[in-house]
Amino acid sequence: MKGVYSILLLILSNIFMTLAWYGHLQFKHISWLKGLGLVAVIMISWGLAFFEYIFQVPANKIGYRDNGGPFSLFELKTIQEAVSLIVFILITVFVFRTEKMAWNHMVGFLLIVLAVFFIFKKW
Repeated sequence: MKGVYSILLLILSNIFMTLAWYGHLQFKHISWLKGLGLVAVIMISWGLAFFEYIFQVPANKIGYRDNGGPFSLFELKTIQEAVSLIVFILITVFVFRTEKMAWNHMVGFLLIVLAVFFIFKKW
């Protein structure tokens, strides 16, 4: 169950991370935000990143093997990267609606899924 909690918290963390890192690029589409300067954009991003860490730190603490969770550090990092990519794709395609998935994106995503397989495979 700790593994499920860890992954759910990583999903929440990555929603905030994606909005903090890339959301400001969409401000030009929102009239009251498009005139903001760099300092204001940084402050908004920092505010969002605060919530990213509120979910990310407990996700890793709960999920880490030495704390009673099921995952090693390598596994946690691999899960984080896969979740990050999935959340990024969903937000970019369905929320921002500024990009379209192309075949090369799908191939790259498949390679990351293969990385997850190799990291979790017990040889």
